Amino acid sequence: MSLAVASRYARALADIVSSGKLQADAVIEQLRGFRALQTGSTELRNILVSPAVPVRKKLAATGRLADQLGFSPVLKNFLNVVIGHGRIAMLGEILVSLEAQLDERRGIVRAAVTSARPLDLPQRNEVEAALAKATGKRVFGEYAVDETLIGGMVARVGSRVYDGSVRGQLQAMRGRLVRS
Repeated sequence: MSLAVASRYARALADIVSSGKLQADAVIEQLRGFRALQTGSTELRNILVSPAVPVRKKLAATGRLADQLGFSPVLKNFLNVVIGHGRIAMLGEILVSLEAQLDERRGIVRAAVTSARPLDLPQRNEVEAALAKATGKRVFGEYAVDETLIGGMVARVGSRVYDGSVRGQLQAMRGRLVRS
């Protein structure tokens, strides 16, 4: 249920961003900054989440922080709505959903790429170009290293997995041998 609620708030903000009133990357960065403050400060978290604190005090605290972070009036209003409806504890889920919705609207997919060794920039560009060709969308990779792959890499784009690792090839070979 909370994912559906988070998705509704994210969709509303994504609609505003898509209309050109706000820049997508700036909105995401500002919300990340606010989220980091929220999770990093026990006092702020208690103020925002506690039902004992009146909504007007929550809005005042958030307003001061939003001013310090340079939020646009539209983004401040969005936070006020989220707080007013008692959903500020869901800000992390809203942010994840917002990023996914904005990516989808911009024709972007995120790829989780795990390689046996760190990839340099030209290799990353090559991987992203190959995945863009396979998916038909712009690809942004998020890279990690897993030495247990032995060699090669594994890329996850949504629910699709592209396994070019030595470990994956060995497992596939083992499966074929077991079936024979």
